[in-house]
Amino acid sequence: MTPSAPVLSDDQLERYARHIVLKEIGGAGQARLLSADVAVIGAGGIGSPAILYLAAAGVGTIRVIDDDHVALSNLQRQIMFGTTDIGAPKAECAMAAVARINPDVKLIPINARIDAENAALMLRDADVVLDGCDSFATRLAVADTAQRLRIPLVSAAVGPFEGQLATYRGWEADQPCYRCLVGNPEDAPERNCAETGVIGALTGMMGSMAALEVIRTLVPFGASMAGKLMIADLLSMRFRTVSIAKDPACPGCAAILCAT
Repeated sequence: MTPSAPVLSDDQLERYARHIVLKEIGGAGQARLLSADVAVIGAGGIGSPAILYLAAAGVGTIRVIDDDHVALSNLQRQIMFGTTDIGAPKAECAMAAVARINPDVKLIPINARIDAENAALMLRDADVVLDGCDSFATRLAVADTAQRLRIPLVSAAVGPFEGQLATYRGWEADQPCYRCLVGNPEDAPERNCAETGVIGALTGMMGSMAALEVIRTLVPFGASMAGKLMIADLLSMRFRTVSIAKDPACPGCAAILCAT
């Protein structure tokens, strides 16, 4: 974030009035949101609502990293797109959608797949990373890079009727990283919603909650989600939160220790 917070204009005071009246956010918190830079991995079922809510909240810069194009089958859950967007790059459509919502927000479309080779460049100087992609290999690359760059990572995922949400700050002595939870499963088989199916409204719920956690990370309020995993079971309508232990043998955490 920039060192000096912007002064809110009269229009901004009105636009963000419902934030500003919250003592946990206020004018200073809203100014921090306007100065923030958030990288969103994936503009799909999770990314769509997350991007819309981050834009509405006044997050000043949003990088959307996605190399995919809008398909008809996306429209069941990816609410940022419409029928006329079919065939267009998702990141470009996200830029158009955000422009309609909030002129205060600069969306940077990155029409490329993020991987271990380019992740450091794509995520450099971001204040928070939100990962809602559907590729496990990509999640590992993003998580490892966010860990090395010491950028908080908000990670959201969905199954057919289940959602998961966590925030990682693994470079901190008492906090786990993503690999503390998943280990080193590079050879795990990839599964996505095209194979397993997913109830559309679930992705909207998890994307909105991911946006909330990004905002909480930028303007801390309430209880931090760092080091915790929230699991939502929509078949039984049960929600539970479990603590994630820091793995003393974690290669991701060990790499940070070696670098310090």
